[in-house]
Parts: sequence; structure tokens; C-alpha cells
Amino acid sequence: MLIEEVIPAIVEKYESFTKVEQIIADYLIANKINDDFSIRAMKERLYVSEASLSRFAKKMGYPGYREFVYQYQQLFHGKDYISVSSSTVIKYYSDILHNITKKIDEGQIERIVGHMSRAKHIFAVGIGSSGLAAEEMKRRLTRVGIPIEASDQSDIMKMRAVFQDGENLVIGISISGAKKEVLFTLRQSHQRGARTVFITGNRRKYEFVDEHVLIPVMEGLDSGNLISPQFPVLVITDLLYHFYLNLFQTKKLVHQETVDALSGE
Repeated sequence: MLIEEVIPAIVEKYESFTKVEQIIADYLIANKINDDFSIRAMKERLYVSEASLSRFAKKMGYPGYREFVYQYQQLFHGKDYISVSSSTVIKYYSDILHNITKKIDEGQIERIVGHMSRAKHIFAVGIGSSGLAAEEMKRRLTRVGIPIEASDQSDIMKMRAVFQDGENLVIGISISGAKKEVLFTLRQSHQRGARTVFITGNRRKYEFVDEHVLIPVMEGLDSGNLISPQFPVLVITDLLYHFYLNLFQTKKLVHQETVDALSGE
């Protein structure tokens, strides 16, 4: 494994780690200083066992922890901190795109676009960076005439939720899947008959969600420490946008063919 690939490799394998191993991964990903990474120091710092450190290293493809930490320390190259190179940032984006390609369900995207085309009104919600993604979704979809509003304000979400009905579509965005305001809005809207779509990195099942759009996540993605946390959501937005355009063009073509047939052309 190349030195610059160590951190991206940890991120890529993150979901396969146990909770204890994820504690180790979290520290190594977030760490930027040249510190004491010995087994003893790591045990005291993270409250993990030597066996956990060894299992972590083996999952990373190394014979043992000492071999792994030797490679990890090479990231510093005699410096006191890690400098995030452009290749590392690009690798993160590339990994997300690769995982989206694996996870994307075109049938699901088509269903959501169908709901969008039939909805009298669409309401997109999110908090923080997810709120910015909801606002961008509004900007994108408004361009093609879709009646959509967006909000990142808790009070507005709660007030609007109680006025949703069967003619509306509510899209919630939360990378962690744990934002209470977003979950409240989806639950209340669903109870009132609205269609609900949840874009999240959380695999948990939500009984009040009609379409669960699972996006790839990386540790710390929602905090935006390395790359934009909105990125995977914006990819989904672009997919919805282009699928909708394709549906619109198809409907327009069928309509014209029908008109031509009725007029005898």
C-alpha cells in the first residue's frame, strides 16, 4: 500500500470495523500531529486493548499493529503534522462516487421522480450542511418548473409538517440520519398522507419513510473536515434532476405523437 493511501484505505474499510475498531479509525483519520503511536500509548489514549489494535491492523492488510503504525508514521515524513494533499482530497471524492455507483437504485430514482411529477408541492428539509443541500435542491428543481420549497429552520419544519397531505412530497436530508427536526418532519408528514423520501447515510429502517435513499458516508463527512459534506446529496439531486428531464422529454414526445396521430399527420 502506498503511503498516501493509508487514510483513504481506513475510510474505505470503515464500515467493516467493529465499534472498538472504529474508535481507532476515528482517531487515526482525525489525527494531524506526529505523536506516540505505540501500543502502550494507544491503549492509554483510546482505552482499547492490544488485541483490538492487532485486529484493526490485520483488517488493514498488515501482519500486525507495529507494521501498520510504521506505515502510518511515514505520512509525516519528518514533519510534525500531516498535510492533506490534493490527491488525498480527490481520492475521497472518487471513493464516494464509486460507492454511489454501487449503491444507486435507478428504479428507486425513477419512482421518486414519478412522485415529484405528481406532487402538488415538494418540501425539502435539512439542518446545517444538509439544509444547504436542500436549498441547492430547491434551486435545481425550480429551474424545471417543479413546485418546491426548502428550509433549514426547525420551527418552520415543524409548522409546515402538520399541513402536509396526500398531494405533497416531503424530502428529508440528514447524513447521520439522526437529526430530530428532520425525522419529526418526515414522521408527521407521513402520518398526514404525504409521500416521504429520506436521503441519508444511515441504514436504519424508518417506518415513516416511503423511499430510503442510502448514500455512502465517511467518518466525519457530516462535519466537513476534509470534503464538502453535501457532495453525495448533490449527486443524488443531479440524478433526480436529469431523470426528471428525461421523463419530461419522454412525456412531451408521447404527447406530440398523440397529437400528430389525432390530427392525421
